[in-house]
Amino acid sequence: MSPTVPEGIPHRLIRHVSVDSTNEQALLAVAAGSARHGDVHLAEEQTAGRGRLGRSWASPPGAGLYASLILLPEPTPPPPETLTVAAGLAVVATVDDLGARGARLRWPNDVLVAGAKLAGILVETRGLDPRAPHFVIGIGLNVRHHDLPAQVLGGRIVTSLEALGVSAEPEAVLGLLLEHLDRRLAQSLTSAAALAQEFLERTCLADAPVSVRHGNETTSGVLRELDWKKGLLLDCPDGEARRVALPLVRAVEPLD
Repeated sequence: MSPTVPEGIPHRLIRHVSVDSTNEQALLAVAAGSARHGDVHLAEEQTAGRGRLGRSWASPPGAGLYASLILLPEPTPPPPETLTVAAGLAVVATVDDLGARGARLRWPNDVLVAGAKLAGILVETRGLDPRAPHFVIGIGLNVRHHDLPAQVLGGRIVTSLEALGVSAEPEAVLGLLLEHLDRRLAQSLTSAAALAQEFLERTCLADAPVSVRHGNETTSGVLRELDWKKGLLLDCPDGEARRVALPLVRAVEPLD
């Protein structure tokens, strides 16, 4: 039976001035039973923004887009990996439309321009009930960040739309982003294989030599395929083709 494809997700905007994390607020709304499919939590400032693997995300007031989209999909939840990929491609398309060139994706959830981080994505769920699945897609995008202090950057190189010559308001960026995100989420239901291939191309990892960290192991080879069920397919130096299951993958990095 083919999945039902939404024609467009209805979005209800919930504005916050200052919160710990928009993802946290979205997850609390889900737990309280007040969340609707398509709700977007938007904040002017986050005091405890977070990224993948527990990393912090600098979220000074008025400087960026800090938003979290709630998904209550029915009847079958998509693989969480497709949500991260859909969001990443949506952010890149938004940045392209705004006139900033050179954006690419870094596995699995960062958007870079010339090696500097422009945006990050974090997909979360808690106590996933197969009878009532839920996901929160958190997106942090630097809009006006510039000259951030070293203690905020934590040694990371970052950039912003402003630094790339784009003048925009966070809420206007959000409107454009949601248009792209709705389309990519629909694509994840109808053309998941194409979504995966485009993701590999935007990471510059398609048919490229890579190092894959999975569990406590590292496997190197040429990355041939990303399959949501079968995982990554690598052509290894010993001539063997090997699969790595996606839930085990911690990092995929290009080999020089």
